[in-house]
Amino acid sequence: MSSVLAGVAVVLSLAALFVSVQVLLRTGGFSRGHRADGSDLPDDVRGLRQEVAALRAEAGDGLRHLAVVRYDAFGDMGGHLSWSLALLDDGGDGVVLSSIHGRSEARTYAKNVNGWTCDQQLSPEEDEAIAHARP
Repeated sequence: MSSVLAGVAVVLSLAALFVSVQVLLRTGGFSRGHRADGSDLPDDVRGLRQEVAALRAEAGDGLRHLAVVRYDAFGDMGGHLSWSLALLDDGGDGVVLSSIHGRSEARTYAKNVNGWTCDQQLSPEEDEAIAHARP
């Protein structure tokens, strides 16, 4: 008699489990997956996704790619006191700065860079700085 009662209890438990899963599936309490467009996500999660996308777009405009090339501009001076610095965004837009250090003076130059190239003639060191900054 006790084995029959145990069998009935197991059958009733399985039936209750089946009904519970069906109810959860129909009410959306138990999801098989999310929609690709995120329309089934809570508003706060969708908002976070939009903020992350906006931050990624903004980061592309940041001057994230940089390189410094140090060199001796004149043969009679050492110490690599002259330098060229490339500061560029993901599209290769930005600026290359150069400082030429001499015995009695230092000169600084700035040249605009668009799409990894420059309209003005670049020194070999400026070309090298842009090449090193490019991912």
